[in-house]
Amino acid sequence: MIIEAFSPEDTEQAGFMLGTETQRNDIFCLVGDLGTGKTVFSKGFAKGLLLEEDITSPTFTILNEYQDARFPFYHFDVYRLKNSDEFFDLGFDEYLFNGGVCLIEWAETIRDAMPENAIWVSIEKNLSKGENYRIIKIDE
Repeated sequence: MIIEAFSPEDTEQAGFMLGTETQRNDIFCLVGDLGTGKTVFSKGFAKGLLLEEDITSPTFTILNEYQDARFPFYHFDVYRLKNSDEFFDLGFDEYLFNGGVCLIEWAETIRDAMPENAIWVSIEKNLSKGENYRIIKIDE
């Protein structure tokens, strides 16, 4: 699926749409350069899970857990990890199939740790179409 977003609100709406359709044990791997809107997308995704709390990117903590959504929501930002070995060493793999939903920013860092059924979401800029234009690709 390909979604064109022309504003941050469109990017958030794309996340919301995906969040409303997610099921337990779904794993979403979010990739995109710095400033493409991964956190904006994640905020919409959380709203789609019926999480009322405003989320922030877990850049320094690596993981933020939210229990007050339709399912437990595990929001990762693995930017600071060097590879999947660190992901396993920290025990984060235990979150992947425990009845919640995982959204992992910078997931390309740990690509080899992701199961085959992970859903990959990429967000890219195209400045020739405008400063806020994003192309969002969802590969299921």
